[in-house]
Amino acid sequence: MSALFNFQSLLQVILLLICTCTYIHATWPNLLDKNKTGAFGIFWKFARIGERLSPYVSIGCFIIAFNTLRS
Repeated sequence: MSALFNFQSLLQVILLLICTCTYIHATWPNLLDKNKTGAFGIFWKFARIGERLSPYVSIGCFIIAFNTLRS
C-alpha cells in the first residue's frame, strides 16, 4: 500500500522528511537557505519545523518507533 493511502505511513514519511531536512540544514545550511522559495522551499520549511518544534518532533519519532516495533 502506498504511503499516501495509509495514514501511519504518511506520518512516518513526514517525520523522516522533517528529521532529514533538519540534519541537512544543520550540516550544510547553504544548501537549503538558497532555496527558501519555489519547489524546493518545502524542504527549507521542513527544516524550520524541525528546528522550532524539535521536542514535539522527537516525541513523534519515539511514538512512531514504538508503534512500528509493536506491529
